[in-house]
Amino acid sequence: MKAEATFSVSDFTPTSVVPIPMVTTATPSGVSTMKKTYAGQVVGFSATLFSAAFDPQKGIGTYLAMESFDGTIGGKRGTFNFFHSATTGGTDRVNEFFGIVPGSGTGELAGITGTGGLAIDPDGTHRIWFDYAL
Repeated sequence: MKAEATFSVSDFTPTSVVPIPMVTTATPSGVSTMKKTYAGQVVGFSATLFSAAFDPQKGIGTYLAMESFDGTIGGKRGTFNFFHSATTGGTDRVNEFFGIVPGSGTGELAGITGTGGLAIDPDGTHRIWFDYAL
């Protein structure tokens, strides 16, 4: 099955997590929390742990995200975790991966498995899709 939606970020908060030992590289790294809201065939919200090594002046870097979703997909209600990552050279998205964490589903989403993806339209609209099985 496939479900598509748009999403918006309603909160992006950098955290004070500091790795030990601290290593300084040419691209600073950090951790933030995010809240996203979804509309379409995916309805609900997610709490996200977002880790990135990103140079804002150059617009290049890589992120890793773990999301905990609460809502409905294809009319089925529950919760589950999913993860995704991508790298940008400033104008592209490469080395992308996306997956649903096995065994993380609850409610009507218990047993959910699959993959998906993210895209950003030229107008800035953020899109997500899940290719999933229940």
